[in-house]
Amino acid sequence: MILPGSASQSLAAALAAELDRDLAPVEYDRFADGELIVRAPFEADHAVVVAATVSSDAHVQLLQLQDLAGRQADRVTTVLPYMGYARQDRAFEEGDPVSARAVARAISAGTDRAVTVTPHEPAIEEFFDVPCETVDGSRVLADPLPDGLPDPLFLAPDESATGLARTVRDDYGAGGVDYFEKTRDRETGDVTLTPSDADVTDRAVVVVDDIVATGSTMAGAVEHLRADGAGRVFAACVHPMLAADARTKLARAGVEAVYGTDTVERSVSAVSVAPLVAEALR
Repeated sequence: MILPGSASQSLAAALAAELDRDLAPVEYDRFADGELIVRAPFEADHAVVVAATVSSDAHVQLLQLQDLAGRQADRVTTVLPYMGYARQDRAFEEGDPVSARAVARAISAGTDRAVTVTPHEPAIEEFFDVPCETVDGSRVLADPLPDGLPDPLFLAPDESATGLARTVRDDYGAGGVDYFEKTRDRETGDVTLTPSDADVTDRAVVVVDDIVATGSTMAGAVEHLRADGAGRVFAACVHPMLAADARTKLARAGVEAVYGTDTVERSVSAVSVAPLVAEALR
């Protein structure tokens, strides 16, 4: 039985189809005082909770779904298409919590197994108190890209993310791979991306990242690419969070299209990670 969180209904439906399993009739409601409640009468040997924790409400909803699953099924697996707080994997300043660890421990209490999709920091697997497996969502990002891009260049936001760009390039079947140089201002925390030395003149460029949140850093980098003579510019990301006016920023910078997966369900979610998650669950 597949139990969807309210932020992951499309992905849960696609996963149910991939696995040929039933989709639980989950109802989402809110009490007069603002507290959340989920309801889903079902019976199953194995319950799979699919819930992207894109907000604090989504976190609470996930815990409720796990409690429901634990009382009505013999075994519970929790799929986290997008895990909120995953970027807070250490105490950045004195007095900071390690939020990723706190969240992972809370989720672990209600499940027998966890599956994540391309967390920002892969090391967060170690924070779970149950077996945790990571699925590489970048494996489907080449699918929505236009065919026949001229000598495409796949650019990662920094050296550590080069593997994502290389995966997309390999699946696309042509092009080069490079990365931006990232610098962070110690006082303000602002991040600046400096384009690589690769010649982008008249080339199609695909900027590949695990997540696009505010879009500010990527937009600044794309402006540099356009100034250096790049041709068509696309953005591909596993998690298209696109907070506030992020999509507008990217369009103004010259990004022709943004392609994301359905780990975070947005209008740019052009491809599903359901087949990849299904592989992990079979």
